[in-house]
Amino acid sequence: MAFSLPDLPYAHDALASKGMSAETLEYHHDLHHKAYVDNGNKLIAGTEWEGKSLEDIIIGTYNATSVAQNGIFNNISQLWNHNQFWEMMGPGASSMPGDLERELVASFGSVQKFKDDFSAAGAGQFGSGWAWLVKDKDGGLKVTKTENGVNPLCFGQTALLGCDVWEHSYYIDFRNKRPAYLTNFLDNLVNWENVAARLANA
Repeated sequence: MAFSLPDLPYAHDALASKGMSAETLEYHHDLHHKAYVDNGNKLIAGTEWEGKSLEDIIIGTYNATSVAQNGIFNNISQLWNHNQFWEMMGPGASSMPGDLERELVASFGSVQKFKDDFSAAGAGQFGSGWAWLVKDKDGGLKVTKTENGVNPLCFGQTALLGCDVWEHSYYIDFRNKRPAYLTNFLDNLVNWENVAARLANA
């Protein structure tokens, strides 16, 4: 069964007052995300990966040596990344649940230190990629960054929060100011209840 583009969990203009415009979502979701879906479906058709889950395909094609497998990974991984990304944001006011706050303080010393580390990871990612808060295999919380479409699944980690630092995610609204985009993401866009639920289910 082919993968499909999921609807946004909110209207295109729902995040505009928080710094992510309807134009950004129209380009990012309706064009870029859709391209990953369409290209991914074409590339897996007739292969061993047809009918497999996104997660199985990502893990199975990561670090593949063939060009065909690399193309499958790039598109399917980005499809998965964006499915998570939209859910990790929300239009309503989102306060950080106590359980999540306690885990962040235990792991980073303070919530602000976590935010500083996360922003530094995203700003320091050379070229396109992602910044992540993950639950690692040892059970600890860590901030990581990945290039292009690589994601925590590739390393046996659970993605709790991810921020897309490809230029199409921020250039319309922030031009070349990636650090400002990251600060706005953490302060205004994150759905902390979603992050806490991911942690509880990890």
